[in-house]
Amino acid sequence: MAVHAHPDDESSKGAATMAKYVSEGVDVLVATCTGGERGSILNPKLQGDPYIEENIHEVRKKEMDEAREILGVKQEWLGFVDSGLPEGDPLPPLPDGCFALQDVEAAAEPLVRLIRTFKPQVITTYDENGGYPHPDHIMTHKITMVAFEAAGDPEKYPEAGEPWQPQKLYYNQGFNRPRTVALHEALLARGMDSPYGEWLERWKQFEQRERTLTTYVPCDEFFEIRDKALIAHATQIDPDGGWFRVPMDIQREVWPTEEYELAKSLVDTSLPEDDLFAGIRNN
Repeated sequence: MAVHAHPDDESSKGAATMAKYVSEGVDVLVATCTGGERGSILNPKLQGDPYIEENIHEVRKKEMDEAREILGVKQEWLGFVDSGLPEGDPLPPLPDGCFALQDVEAAAEPLVRLIRTFKPQVITTYDENGGYPHPDHIMTHKITMVAFEAAGDPEKYPEAGEPWQPQKLYYNQGFNRPRTVALHEALLARGMDSPYGEWLERWKQFEQRERTLTTYVPCDEFFEIRDKALIAHATQIDPDGGWFRVPMDIQREVWPTEEYELAKSLVDTSLPEDDLFAGIRNN
């Protein structure tokens, strides 16, 4: 089960991994916390379209349907309302009723219910910083941590179904510095422009600790499926933008994996791993 904040997050974070496991016959479910109602239209080709602006929730739902089909996964909405990304100094207050303002214990209930219904062995989500500090990403982390611990406890959320305990919890860490540096240097070495120069400069401004990458899932055969799913989120992704400027052959040669940080494990495993199911498959 992959727990994400908005439609499109599942296609930009761990999508090739999910497609790989689907190809192996693994049952994969995406839990999407919000409908992306307050998301901006980031594709310049679609900006200013009055229908999209007035019906962004329905448009993004259809985009999610298409991406789900491309990836071959199942998908469920948790039903919370997008908090938006506050901007300005000082930051404005978050909108009333939005996901990030919910009580964490109460907001975890639908995810506990979904875990107990779907019965995943492995869950992926974001770290405590949300991967980046969007309030919905941080809230997604919070409810997933509560749900992972509570789902197997018969005394917690007794109305949410029979207890089920997942075995491992991972943080998505696909946007990591080693990968970015490797791709950046590979492009420059070939005399090509890199889209990562500004990223690396901005990285220097943040004082976040370097994350521990524990798990490298080989999934380069599924990078094209990942990109196709991402492009399905047409309001959010410019197909001519920086996401797609690194040629596929360079990606496969230089960095053929997606990365994760093992946050919790109830099974024995040896690090580093190359499989989210390490320690589970043979038990």
